Amino acid sequence: MPNPKRKRAVKSLPHAYEVKAEIFNATLAKAKSALTLQIYRKDLKLGELQIGRGSLFWVGARRQSAKRIHWGRFAEMMDRLAYGRDG
Repeated sequence: MPNPKRKRAVKSLPHAYEVKAEIFNATLAKAKSALTLQIYRKDLKLGELQIGRGSLFWVGARRQSAKRIHWGRFAEMMDRLAYGRDG
């Protein structure tokens, strides 16, 4: 008779995404301080996200310039994405 408390073995799958982090000035309290995240899917770089005090910057893998997004705008975008158009 099978044991009902016994958990089924789960196969470990390779991670589809990898994020590499680099931080300048760990407190992020001064100007020119930021957390930089390089985002990969398998071995393909998707882009780079630089997070600072006033805003964040996104640079796509095949782009040369960064797109600046202020925190208020970012919050609106995430709310719309997570909760739908009207929240």
